Amino acid sequence: METSDQSGSQRDTTLSDAIDGLWQRFLPEISERVAALEAAAAAAATHTLSGKQREAAQAAAHKLAGVLGTFGLARGTVLARELEQILAGASDSQLNAGAGLATAAAELRTMIENQQPSASRLSNYTHP
Repeated sequence: METSDQSGSQRDTTLSDAIDGLWQRFLPEISERVAALEAAAAAAATHTLSGKQREAAQAAAHKLAGVLGTFGLARGTVLARELEQILAGASDSQLNAGAGLATAAAELRTMIENQQPSASRLSNYTHP
């Protein structure tokens, strides 16, 4: 007969496997969104950030803010929200002057590349 602890452990394993599968499925899209932020930061640094590119980066940040916490990356959600707000509200000169975009985008990239296996994510999960 299966104990409650065994049943819970199996559910955790199944959930971990499901989260791993989702992470692998969405990782290319997540990486593309980070790349859009990195490109916007590079363009801002050279004073060539277009309105279209800025809007795309803002949308990418918004989507990242929504998804990263699901995978246990609460810090990633915070960074993405900050980037979204900066892109939405900063003047072009403020964007051009700040290295914050590049720093935050680089931190997001590192965080995503170093994402832990799901068992660790589940034990560290906190809803943003």
